[in-house]
Amino acid sequence: MLTIMQHDGIAIFEQPFRLRNQTIMQSESTSSGLDASFFGAQPTVVPQPHREPILEDQFLPCSPSNLMEAGLHKNDILPLILKFLFLHGEQYGRRIADQVKLPFQLIEPILGVLKSDQLISPKNSAGLGDFEFELTPKGVEQAKLHLSRSSYCGSAPVCLADYRESVNKQSIRNCRPTFNQVKNAYRDLLVNDLTINQFGQALNSSRSIFIFGAPGNGKSALAVRAIRSIGQHIWIPRAITVGGEIIRLFDSAVHVAAPLPETDSITRSFQADDRWIRIARPTIVVGGELELKHLDAIFNPTTGIIEAPIHVKSNCGCLVVDDFGRQQISPTELLNRWIVPMESANDYVNLPSGRQISLPFEQLLVFSTNLKPADLCDEAFLRRIPYKVEVFDPSEKQFKDLFELEMAELGFRCEEGVVDRLIEYHYKRVGRPFRFCHVRDLLLQAKDFCEFHQRPLVFRNDIAELAVLNYFSGTQHQLNV
Repeated sequence: MLTIMQHDGIAIFEQPFRLRNQTIMQSESTSSGLDASFFGAQPTVVPQPHREPILEDQFLPCSPSNLMEAGLHKNDILPLILKFLFLHGEQYGRRIADQVKLPFQLIEPILGVLKSDQLISPKNSAGLGDFEFELTPKGVEQAKLHLSRSSYCGSAPVCLADYRESVNKQSIRNCRPTFNQVKNAYRDLLVNDLTINQFGQALNSSRSIFIFGAPGNGKSALAVRAIRSIGQHIWIPRAITVGGEIIRLFDSAVHVAAPLPETDSITRSFQADDRWIRIARPTIVVGGELELKHLDAIFNPTTGIIEAPIHVKSNCGCLVVDDFGRQQISPTELLNRWIVPMESANDYVNLPSGRQISLPFEQLLVFSTNLKPADLCDEAFLRRIPYKVEVFDPSEKQFKDLFELEMAELGFRCEEGVVDRLIEYHYKRVGRPFRFCHVRDLLLQAKDFCEFHQRPLVFRNDIAELAVLNYFSGTQHQLNV
């Protein structure tokens, strides 16, 4: 399973995910009988040409000229300003506008309303019609009241209708990657054309994928790279509002900001709405810590903010359920929760207040497991996951080739016959299956030994034996020296 980090009880990985210098290959011996010519490509190592994204900034949120255009009412902004002044003290009007991510000309009349209602008072002039404002005693009481409901005082939210429009325009359903574009997404791995074809068809149909097979052969690495063949960036709102409740969507733990280049023609041609943020198309990985409650909006008691569920944060991207079947909820519970959204591309999410709202469910959904799909879910659900990709063990030739690649990458020199002896005594004679992960893991053991003893990086029989002893002790296949 992937290394994970904890965020509000959810196991996630920040996108883009990279396994640096790791090479993973698929077995040459598949049972399909299809060769590379069937897919219109030659069975060569994946090339690394420059790739132009398929969709790039197809949705451009322009700065609003009035509140109606922003989809907001002044009552959506007033609490944000009062809470901001309460928590941060006196602030100039333009600084307040920067905080709520709206143009100053939209904030200026709202400041006038707060002043008329004797909730704020001006202190110092900053010129150009701007003043420094502070809360009045009446304003302090109002700010406390709003803070008791929610401590959120960041960007002004985006209305749900505008968010839906953005998802529809940036959905992976609008993307049709070609074979070569998907192949390029796996350019840092060695993957056979059959697997590329399976992933490519799933991306074209925007249907779910089930990846299964023995551990250590790169299922997770394959899953997280799938989205790379689609346009690299999307726009998401920092927060959305539904009936006065604000849900934070942008999460720096799982979203990677990707501002437009200053020299970009798009940047020069329009003024972006700062309530939106341009990010790398997300990939979120959830693991064994996943619980049913994480699939609804969560109130964070520490921040006092409602957080969007993981499948909303991954909209227009990829959501990987890693080690499927080992979550704290049963596979049946999880699948029943998503069976309707997978068909309708729409999910009903419960808010902490008890209200239920409808949100888009638009992402590439990938289930990765070491278990057999038929042992985890019934035929009705498997029908809704039309693409099932089995990841095979490497052949002996692939195993040897991978040793050469990894030793060159790590700077190792190998004595003659060491790899052949390793394969004979510790794989063939004990019936141990080859795994792609074994190559690098054993070499890293050898590297640690050489560095500890201040020796040159030479892969010798005695070092290989020690690496095997450390790595495989306690497994069902006994050491055979």
